[in-house]
This record gives sequence, structure tokens and C-alpha cells, in this order.
Amino acid sequence: MSTRNKLTKFAEVLSFPNVYENFNHKQPRLTAGEGVYADLKGKWASEHFKNDHPIVLELACGRGEYSLALARDYKYKNYIGVDIKGARIWKGATIALKEKLSNVAFLRTRIEQVQLFFGPQEVDEIWITFPDPFLRKSKSNRRLTSIPFLDRYHPIFKDQGIIHLKTDDPTLYEFSLETLDSHPSYHISYHNDDIYSAPLYIPELSYKTYYEHMHLEDRKTIKYIQATHIV
Repeated sequence: MSTRNKLTKFAEVLSFPNVYENFNHKQPRLTAGEGVYADLKGKWASEHFKNDHPIVLELACGRGEYSLALARDYKYKNYIGVDIKGARIWKGATIALKEKLSNVAFLRTRIEQVQLFFGPQEVDEIWITFPDPFLRKSKSNRRLTSIPFLDRYHPIFKDQGIIHLKTDDPTLYEFSLETLDSHPSYHISYHNDDIYSAPLYIPELSYKTYYEHMHLEDRKTIKYIQATHIV
């Protein structure tokens, strides 16, 4: 993508009513359309979505493919795609506006700071779909299911909240089983290292992202972990 095209998208997304951004990681504040300050911590359902429906995050959402698919089929839930890449968020936000999906929004920030923008026990579910596995051992703490990240999710997660991991990577899959099993705030409810070898555990697993289609073409098996959060 050209620099000019990226700059155009960055400019457009600033006016989108379904996108919030944190421009300075040293200052935990969000801006909405036209640079207006938005304080949504603990108030995403009431202030943005204007309802009391459950809040579901998609972390490292990219173009928001999973958030969009979920939002289309589950109108009684509110979805927020989180990513640091503005051009990717532009794509998902544009589709959401075009389809008038009022139950999906996007947050542009570092995932390391996600706990700064959500209140205590505000989040009901977290989806992590095909994240960067950071295969080098020296970068294992950057994996979104590492202990530091699980610690970050803990204060914003409701009791009995659900975390979903969908990946093609065996290293990340085994690593996540270990971290979730060892963390006192999570209990593994289900796991499968080849989800399409049997009937799907939940219907939401049927959605396929761009990357999943690529992995399936390469004959990789798709793996899934579901864990429950315990306060």
C-alpha cells in the first residue's frame, strides 16, 4: 500500500463515528471523530452502543473480519476490534458503516494498554484469531496469551468471561495451553488441535479470515482453545 493511500485512510478514519484512537501511548486517552476526547472506560455499552449488551473484544483484529462476522449474526452483543494498524481498522470500520452494523466499533491502540480503556469487569469475551505467534523464545512475552497479557485482561474481564484462541501455529497452541492452565484466573474449558476433524464445538468457529483461508490452502490444521475467566 502506498504512503499516500495510507495517509488518506488515516485522514478518513478520523471522522468515523465507530472508531476511537489513542495517539500517544504515554497518555491513556481516546479521541473520537474530529479529534474530540472520549472517555469510555467502563461506559462502552451505555455511551457508545447505547444499550446494556455484553462487550466482546477481538484483539489484533486486523481488518476486523471476525468482529464483523460476529456482529452480523449476534445482534445482542457489542463487538470492539482492537488493533494498532490504522489502515487495517479503516477497512473494517468502512464495512461496518456501509452495512450499518451499529453493534461493532474499533479501538486503535497498543494491546499492551487495553486495560487502560476498559473498566473493571466490563468485558464479557475476548477473541484472539490468528495472532502473530512470535516464535522466537526471546519474544514469547509478546504473545497475546502470555502471562503478562493474561494479567492485563484479568481486571477488565467479568467472572465467567470467555477467552477464545484460534490459531494454526502449534507452538502458540501448546504455549497457550500451558499459560492458561498455570494462571489462577483462567480455566481451560475446551481445546482441539484440529477443529475441522469433527463437528465444530461452537458455531462461531465457522467464520474464516483471510489468513485462515491461506492456512487451509497450505493444509495446516486449525486449533482452538476456550478458557473461562475466574475472578
